[in-house]
Amino acid sequence: MIDFSVPSFVPNWIAGEDLPARSGHTFDKLDPTNGRLVCQVARSVSDDVRQAVDVAQAVQPSWAAETVARRGDVLRAMAVSMQQYQSELAEIVAKETGKSRKDAFGEVGAAIEMGFFVAGEGRRFYGKTTTSGVPGRAAMVIRQPLGVAGLIIAANTPIANVAWKAFPALLCGNAAILKASEDTPLSAWAFAHLLHEVGAPDGVFQVVHGYGPEAGGPLVEHPDVDIVSFTGSCEVGKWIAEAAGRRLAKVCLELGGKNPLVVCDDADLERAVRAAIGSAFSNAGQRCASGSRLIVFDEVYDRFKIMLTEATRRLTLGPADTDDFGPVINEAQLANMVAAVERARELGASVVTGGGRLIDDAHKDGYYMAPTIVENAAVDAAISKAELFGPITCLYRVRDFEEAVALANDSPFGLTAAIHTASVDRAMTFISRIQSGVAVVNGATYGSEPHMPFGGLKQSGNGTREAGAEALDVYSDLKTVYIHHNSATV
Repeated sequence: MIDFSVPSFVPNWIAGEDLPARSGHTFDKLDPTNGRLVCQVARSVSDDVRQAVDVAQAVQPSWAAETVARRGDVLRAMAVSMQQYQSELAEIVAKETGKSRKDAFGEVGAAIEMGFFVAGEGRRFYGKTTTSGVPGRAAMVIRQPLGVAGLIIAANTPIANVAWKAFPALLCGNAAILKASEDTPLSAWAFAHLLHEVGAPDGVFQVVHGYGPEAGGPLVEHPDVDIVSFTGSCEVGKWIAEAAGRRLAKVCLELGGKNPLVVCDDADLERAVRAAIGSAFSNAGQRCASGSRLIVFDEVYDRFKIMLTEATRRLTLGPADTDDFGPVINEAQLANMVAAVERARELGASVVTGGGRLIDDAHKDGYYMAPTIVENAAVDAAISKAELFGPITCLYRVRDFEEAVALANDSPFGLTAAIHTASVDRAMTFISRIQSGVAVVNGATYGSEPHMPFGGLKQSGNGTREAGAEALDVYSDLKTVYIHHNSATV
């Protein structure tokens, strides 16, 4: 029986043990709802990373030698155990992120579904059997593990982010080392303990806590880490691609977006407003798939703006299940968001609603950004181009479909996109022309499912896809096999 009470100290998890950083150093994890200390966390550096990699290398061959069906059985047991502890895990997610328990419970549910899906791939670990042009020879393609996987995740949906990377990495026969976000160490700690409880071998999954340059950097640069999978900012992703590329390590990058939601003149406006509100503000806008650019036809722009503004002003902020969303993850991010809105205002943009930190008695100690709508921002302004990762969205007025598609594609990112229209022709044309990894008709910009691939174009990633069976392509390599079954052939 695991005690999931929030500890006063969160250690690393190495070789099946809770261990402090070798230096003994720690850092503070603060509660986003009130700025108070939640716990102290191991502050790891390169020595801790080297220790974890040495352990992973030692145990990985025996894990890879298990049948993939057996590895899937362990992961299925993990998913079942997560179901049993879903409420406890939700409490942990809620505590470290500030989101409501209801939303945290749903996030844990998404992680569980990922576990069940990936476990099932243990019975569908498909390769390829084909013909050979040589008589007496068979030809096939099988999957093989990469070795040690370095996993680096963001804080926005912490336990779901762990699940998206850890489950497929482990199924494919790799040993995995997770560098959790310094803002969300508890979810990773709980996941590691639960995986140990269901029988995963010691050292197959390890967690090293710490700041990015001090712990994440050494993990990326370690010569024995065979793949680095990263979810986070474009700037850090570019550095990872460069650093890992110098030693030809495999890299999987999911780097966020500036996602458009197009509202046509024939759209169901009530439905479009609901989708826009969820896309822009749910999870405090802390989604790589957040709908941060609302592109609206001139004919319905004013009506849509009124409806959207009224709906936004009705939103409530706080950690309760009755609240619509909670705080952003830390004070530094909040300050960046407020500064970005202020810069946009100085450049001529208008703030329709919101625009700053909440400073009333109920919110002043937490990291609460008011849900913010900006209009009249130039399409080449920073607020139109940069991912802010907060509850901020921009309105743009366009004449017609052609202008809408052009503006939607005028972005350095290409992760998700949505269109609201009653026209099948418009919808299908949008799907074919939008430069994104995910396209949605009459829905939100977020909401991908675990059995479907997720990733983007341009600066949203490097072409890899996690979730879905396509995640197996990230965490395994292909081996072409020829079998000569006739002694007369060579």
